[in-house]
Amino acid sequence: MNYTFDYGWVIPYAPMLLEGVFVTIVLSLVGTVGGVALGLACAWTLTSGPERLRLPVTIYVEVIRNTPFLIQLFFIFFGLPALELRVSAFAAATITMILNVGAYSCEIVRAGIQATPRGQVEAGTSLAMSPFQVFRYIILFPALERVWPALSSQFIIVMLGTAVVSQIAVRDITFVASFIQSRNFRSFETFFVSLFIYLALAAVMRLLLDLLGRKIFPRRYARD
Repeated sequence: MNYTFDYGWVIPYAPMLLEGVFVTIVLSLVGTVGGVALGLACAWTLTSGPERLRLPVTIYVEVIRNTPFLIQLFFIFFGLPALELRVSAFAAATITMILNVGAYSCEIVRAGIQATPRGQVEAGTSLAMSPFQVFRYIILFPALERVWPALSSQFIIVMLGTAVVSQIAVRDITFVASFIQSRNFRSFETFFVSLFIYLALAAVMRLLLDLLGRKIFPRRYARD
C-alpha cells in the first residue's frame, strides 16, 4: 500500500471543524428539547387529552415515523417555498428535527404512560383531579423514569442524525468534513477525524445523560 497518512492537511481547517461541532451541538440541543416538549404534549393528548385532537396527533406521529428523515428535511426546505413559506437552511433543519424527535418521543413516553398501574390513575381521579393534573402529578414522572434509557438513546440518535442536514448546506460537522476533503483530497484523514468527533460527542452526551438520569431519577439507579 503506497498511501501515506498525513493528518497535517486537516489541521489548518480546525476552526471550521470547531464551527461544525458548535452547529451540531446547537441543532442537537434545540432538536432534543423542542422535540421532547412536543412529544410530551402529544403523549398527553393521546392518553388523556381531548378526543378531537387524537386523530390529528396520530396522523402526525405515523407520518413522521414512517417516512425518511431526509425526505422530511427536503419537504420543509424545498417543498414549503412552493406555498410561499420560505425558511433558511438552519431553520428547516431545526423544524424537521423537532418534528422528528417529537413523534418518536411521543411513542416512547406513551409506552411508559401505558405501563402506569391503573390504580394510581383511579386514585388521582377519586381526589377530584383533572385529567391534566393526573397526568402531571401521577403519570408523567414515573413514566419518564421507566423510559429514560430509551429516551437517552433517542437523544444520541438525534445528535448523530444531524449529519443529514449537510444535504441542505447546513454547516455541521459532515458538511465541513466534505468541504475540507474537496480541498485537500485527504478523504481518509478528513473523515476519520469527523468520525472521531462524532464518537467523542456521543460518549460525552451519554455520560451527561447518565448523570442527569441519576440526578432526576435516583430510585431507578438505586435499583440498578
